[in-house]
Amino acid sequence: MMQGKLWFLIRNSKCNLISFSGDYLVAIEEKNKATFLRAYVNWRSKRTENSRVCIRMVGHDVEAPFSETFRDQMSIVEMPLSEAPLCISCCPVKGDLLVGCTNNLVLFSLKYQIINEEFSILDFERSLVIHIDNITPAEISFCVGYVAVMSELEVLIVKLESDPKNRESVNHHPHKTTNPTKQAEGISNETSQLESDDFVICQKPMELLGEKSKQSGISVTLESTGLAGEKIKYFHVRHLLYRRFAPDISSCLLSDDVRLHSLQLLPIYQTGSLTSDRKNSSQEKVLLSLFCFFSLPHVGYLYMIVKSVELLSVYQYPEKSQQAVLTPQFLHVITSNNLQCYTVRCSAAAAREEDPYVDTTLKACPPISMDVCALRIQLFIGLKAICHFKNHVVLLTKADPETVPERRESPKRFLSRKGTSVNPKTPPVAEAGWNLYIVNTISPVQLYKEMVDYSNAYKTAKTQSCIHLLSEAHLLVRAALMDASQLEPGEKAELLEAFKESCGHLGDCYSRLETQHSHLALPYYKMSGLSMAEVLNRVDWAVEDGPQKYERGLIFYINHSLYENLDEELSEELSAKVVQMFYAAEPKQLPHILCSPSMKNIDPLTAIKYLRKLDTSGFSSVLVTLAKAAMALKMGDLDMHRNEMKSHSEMKLVCGFILEPRLLIQQRKGQIVPTEFAVHLKETQPGLLVASVLALQKNNKIGIEEADSFFKVLCGKDGDTIPQLLVDFWEAQLVACLPDVVLQELFFKLTSQYIWRLSKRQPPDTTPLRTSEDLINTCSHYGLINPWVNVLISSESLVDKNYMEDLSKLQSLICGPSFDIASIVPFLEPLSEDTVAGLSVHVLCHTRLKEYDQCIDRLLERCPEAVIPYANHELKEENRTLWWKKLLPELCQRIKCGGEKYQLYLSSLKGKIIFFA
Repeated sequence: MMQGKLWFLIRNSKCNLISFSGDYLVAIEEKNKATFLRAYVNWRSKRTENSRVCIRMVGHDVEAPFSETFRDQMSIVEMPLSEAPLCISCCPVKGDLLVGCTNNLVLFSLKYQIINEEFSILDFERSLVIHIDNITPAEISFCVGYVAVMSELEVLIVKLESDPKNRESVNHHPHKTTNPTKQAEGISNETSQLESDDFVICQKPMELLGEKSKQSGISVTLESTGLAGEKIKYFHVRHLLYRRFAPDISSCLLSDDVRLHSLQLLPIYQTGSLTSDRKNSSQEKVLLSLFCFFSLPHVGYLYMIVKSVELLSVYQYPEKSQQAVLTPQFLHVITSNNLQCYTVRCSAAAAREEDPYVDTTLKACPPISMDVCALRIQLFIGLKAICHFKNHVVLLTKADPETVPERRESPKRFLSRKGTSVNPKTPPVAEAGWNLYIVNTISPVQLYKEMVDYSNAYKTAKTQSCIHLLSEAHLLVRAALMDASQLEPGEKAELLEAFKESCGHLGDCYSRLETQHSHLALPYYKMSGLSMAEVLNRVDWAVEDGPQKYERGLIFYINHSLYENLDEELSEELSAKVVQMFYAAEPKQLPHILCSPSMKNIDPLTAIKYLRKLDTSGFSSVLVTLAKAAMALKMGDLDMHRNEMKSHSEMKLVCGFILEPRLLIQQRKGQIVPTEFAVHLKETQPGLLVASVLALQKNNKIGIEEADSFFKVLCGKDGDTIPQLLVDFWEAQLVACLPDVVLQELFFKLTSQYIWRLSKRQPPDTTPLRTSEDLINTCSHYGLINPWVNVLISSESLVDKNYMEDLSKLQSLICGPSFDIASIVPFLEPLSEDTVAGLSVHVLCHTRLKEYDQCIDRLLERCPEAVIPYANHELKEENRTLWWKKLLPELCQRIKCGGEKYQLYLSSLKGKIIFFA
């Protein structure tokens, strides 16, 4: 049955096309010298060759009673046109139909007529007419609003825009324009005056990209064929590409077949992550990139459009081509006797559109500029046509009994833009010798394996051929994964495994071969999923003659991986090989790579042996010293460690830690981990440790929260418990006045800690590095403590030195110029006023808030001997009136009342009188 349908189309049509997205077949048919455009729908339901066929006009409404009839029979949809159709194209995404005529293109939108809940029939709606001048379409291609038109030697690509900003570009009335046939005749009359049998006049080649393609002289306007009130799908046209070719006039006679052919728009859809197990459905397809291919007999051209218009590849054929078909993986070309297969760069271009991390240290993809190559040439006799579906190539051949010489014409037929109609000849009905072949293409995984096996011949030669071949294999697998909707779960898993394997092979090439792109070893190895140990085990460490040579790609990968704090520890053997490698190739990096967490298992004696061999004249000797000190500490040689640390001043040692922070701080599984070196400095040189971490923060080598976490982990404190070393670090931050530190947050941290320790009478877990006197003398944020505070404090005996230090630091901060008092008052509740320490802090805060009346009352109640020093210091200038209005009346009143503090009040009054006297 299927063969009968195909034969029917071949016999009765001069152009036919099947739409897989719309599941219909459309044909341009000739009968009795008349041309018809017909679509065959519901053709899968035709049970026998003699089954009934329904014929209806496009847009004809079908009544519900006919549902059972339409369900089991094929329908032919007649599509009347004002001009004879020349060519057709179906949108591969939505199934819409575009028909090319001499003066215009007609768009039929695919739709479904719903008969009832169980049955609907396919139909078309004539929605748009695209009027084109000065070009007669020989082939057209249509895909989601992109239109490509090709004549014998010209190609035009435009996009139908849905943005209504240029609404005036669409007409609802019949389009009126100059007849292009008359224009062509005018051009012909002008040029014929100059022509003779000895001259050929043709226009020069031209390529116009983007908006410049408007200068081609081809006008494109839109006419909506729907009603004025209906929703318009396309509003205006955006020009993308115009390409014109000139005929080759190097020979005296030109072939009649020197013309463009095989125009095609190929879409590639969004796929998501290559490692995702999600299976895309047709509803999820999102257009990612679009490619346009067209060809001359000996040269093919592949362009990328959508975001930008760019020529990707040029294909040179060894013999004259007849037709070509483009797929995401290959370009299939037929000549008279050969089927040729070429590689394409569609997947490489689409990968860069889809993933912004391609061409970074994270991901890589072979360049689109890489030369294409021929994969296979297969002999077929009498090839006439080719098409492609999934993994099948369909070939139509005709074995000619004898060679028929090609007809030659005068070169005059190549004059510019003459209105020539396209009339491809069809074989007579009775002509025999036609054959149809369906060729199954080799699976991507099998072809990939063959290419990898073949590339092994180039491994020892160290040439670019190995990289080129493996890059082609990688793109082959990548292209197959981009069409994951056609894959079974098992096939996708196999392709993903091949993808990772290909990345590993490319990583090997770039790591071992001397090339300017050796840095690509890093992203390819990352994409391969190989661990650093697995990569090192793939290296050939055996050298027969001379010293081992390590290429830049491998060094770059290992160096970068060791800097990334990977949660992988190399064995002692591999660590020693890495040290040997860097000593030979990059000695300056040796101290750095020894500090990597991945090198934890390195033998300290081996590391020190290579460190001592280094010539420190070319780089920082203090870094080498610190690396040797760390290794000495690792093997328990404290004398050697002390000697190394004494060889430089503390300032230089701090500079060394800035050069390599991992001497002190490392990250494992996302957590801050202090090194053994840092733990030792905590016990022996805490001041150097705090200064070093402060320098790291100042040089943006560590963040504020990371530094806080480091000291907590170092001191073994969890949760809200704050070690004294962290308090020392906060105080050092204030002293250093770091620009990126938020002062009020730092004040809050310190005051909260001072208040907590004072309220709990909790001593610091280690001796503070700075006293309150040191902070007052070195930091402007710590102010001088008011004199009356000393009188208040001396009223009680405070023998705890640590308690006094915390109290003095808190009082000094409150007296400083930068402290925001209002922010800390709510947190003073744990510090009771029943103690002299708590009273002094509360009075200081309320004094800074200018609440003098309240402060005088508290001092008179709790410490009358401090009230006069307080008034002398605080009640000045505009506050002097409080002496008479507040302090003097209060003293007199309390003296009259007598009591235990009578003598204190009396002494205070005498002091006041003496002061005024």
